Amino acid sequence: MALAKEIRKLSQEPLDGIKVTLNEDDVADICAEIGGPEQTPFEGGVFKVKLVLPTDYPHAPPKGFFLTRIFHPNISKTGEICVNTLKKDWKSDLGIGHVLQVVRCLLINPFPESALNDEAGKLFMEDYEEYSKKARMMTEVHARTSKAAAAGEGAEDGADGEPVEKRQKPVDSKAAEKQRLQKKKSLKRL
Repeated sequence: MALAKEIRKLSQEPLDGIKVTLNEDDVADICAEIGGPEQTPFEGGVFKVKLVLPTDYPHAPPKGFFLTRIFHPNISKTGEICVNTLKKDWKSDLGIGHVLQVVRCLLINPFPESALNDEAGKLFMEDYEEYSKKARMMTEVHARTSKAAAAGEGAEDGADGEPVEKRQKPVDSKAAEKQRLQKKKSLKRL
């Protein structure tokens, strides 16, 4: 029950830039929203993350996955997260809050030497400006922006069961719609 207490505390007293969603039916189902840190290509985005706890948790580390698409050296195209805290550096006393903070720190300070996304790792090392440009574009297209949050859009699944990130946002003008479609086409080419 220590896990339930920790999750309840994290949902009531959020960590900086991290909002944990409590699932009363299954405390092992841990979802969080991580705000893109300032002065990074992920700034303004909100990324949904899921932690999957093994049956022998806390003796074995959780597995972490980004549910929101992101362009990052240590996050695979399927969302799997590669960080030492979730592998060889795991200690049973670290806790869920620590894991989520480490994942958020990974957005600030990637480790391209142990890349799961080879393209992002190579770009990060060879042409940071190009890496940053692509990461910002992916953030704009796939992560819910702070403007959407201010408009009151929730991060939960919609009535049709489709995640909010997957649904098209309302468009203020034809120019905005055209710009959104151009970004989407650019991503498909990448």
